[in-house]
Amino acid sequence: MSDKLWGGRFTKQESASADEFNASIYFDKKLYKEDIEGSRAHAAMLAKQGIISQEDADKIDKGLAEILDEIEDGLIEFTIKNEDIHMNIESILTERIGDAGKRLHTARSRNDQVALDFRLWTKRAAETHLNDLKLLCNSILKIAESNQQAVMPGYTHLQHAQPVTFAFHMMAYFQMFKRDYQRFSDCIERMDFLPLGAGALAGTTYNTDRQFLAERLNFSGITENAMDSVSDRDFAIEFLSDASICMMHLSRFCEELILWSSSEFSFIEIDDAYSTGSSIMPQKKNPDMAELIRGKTGRVYGNLITLLTLMKGLPLAYNKDMQEDKPPVFDASETLSACINIFADMLDTITLKADNMEKAASTGFMNATDAADYLVSKGLPFRECHAIIGEIVLYCIDHGKSIEELSLKQLRDFAPEFDEDVYNHVNLKACIKAKASEASTSFESVRKQLDSAHNWLKKL
Repeated sequence: MSDKLWGGRFTKQESASADEFNASIYFDKKLYKEDIEGSRAHAAMLAKQGIISQEDADKIDKGLAEILDEIEDGLIEFTIKNEDIHMNIESILTERIGDAGKRLHTARSRNDQVALDFRLWTKRAAETHLNDLKLLCNSILKIAESNQQAVMPGYTHLQHAQPVTFAFHMMAYFQMFKRDYQRFSDCIERMDFLPLGAGALAGTTYNTDRQFLAERLNFSGITENAMDSVSDRDFAIEFLSDASICMMHLSRFCEELILWSSSEFSFIEIDDAYSTGSSIMPQKKNPDMAELIRGKTGRVYGNLITLLTLMKGLPLAYNKDMQEDKPPVFDASETLSACINIFADMLDTITLKADNMEKAASTGFMNATDAADYLVSKGLPFRECHAIIGEIVLYCIDHGKSIEELSLKQLRDFAPEFDEDVYNHVNLKACIKAKASEASTSFESVRKQLDSAHNWLKKL
């Protein structure tokens, strides 16, 4: 007979290689707190319902509390013989308190036990990321507040498009990370249901109290179908999806910081504390933290694909494949937290080269749209105005001039509607001030965006 907790039906011991291959203790030991917390709640429920005695429940609770302390003090060594964190803890408990420990697993399966532990851990990880994102949003808001007057090129296709303020550009990222915050918040809301009590897949014959367990473990409710409770990991997939989207936003931001810190742009300087040098080129200052975040994005994407692929062909209910659901979530969560926090720290220390940004914004005919809008205000159809300004731009390119450098006579050669006031409409700051639509780059609009951001953060 096998010496496993499940070994009664078996006539042989598992081979050493199978033991090694089957074990998940290497990674699921991370769930020890959640496992003990769930087991203590389960024992309390069993006693409350008269399924086990209060005396046994007290022994279980005391034993688990002691095991928790010893794990955190590094005094307990887990073994692959007991496969996973759940059986390791149960085995240690039973060795210490005898028969009372053997009663702990009444009315539950490892299937709903694992689902509970993993849900608890993922829920708490998502809550951690809410705090991470709040920190990042504050950093973005701080740098935007401090640079409301700084003008820079706005780009499409990485080509000069229209002038914008640096604060406006920053607030675009604020909105992205605000939505990331909301996605994690929504994810928590959907996973906030207790799976414990589902048993292996079909429920249990015992008169359990799942509502008691939900309240004890701070879930908003209980899952409504036992088979679904143990067989799906969509909460973890959603978590990884949210992490991937957030990493994508971080990567885009990093790409811009990398470009802006180059000699070609020279819009910002990343602090020495968040840069590295070259082993051969003494002049180099490399934006390695930003590059690493950009690189680690692929790692988080890979974790999402891993779990999607793992789950895609599994029949209901639980399958051993699902043992592999935890490493990608653990890794993605750790990676995301590290990336958000180092990025926020880096952003807090960058130096803005506002003069260079404004100089760049003065090239590339970034006021062309505003010049077209000026002609529209004189009564011409926009498409006609677009064509006229296009001709003016071509003329300027051929003669090495900007639109605002042309004389009124030269402008009137293209359209008699031009008047002296055109020059007040095509300088950089006038272009920005003229934006009248809500959510625009105008100084007034950006101020409203900043105020709205402050109000949102205060409510968190």
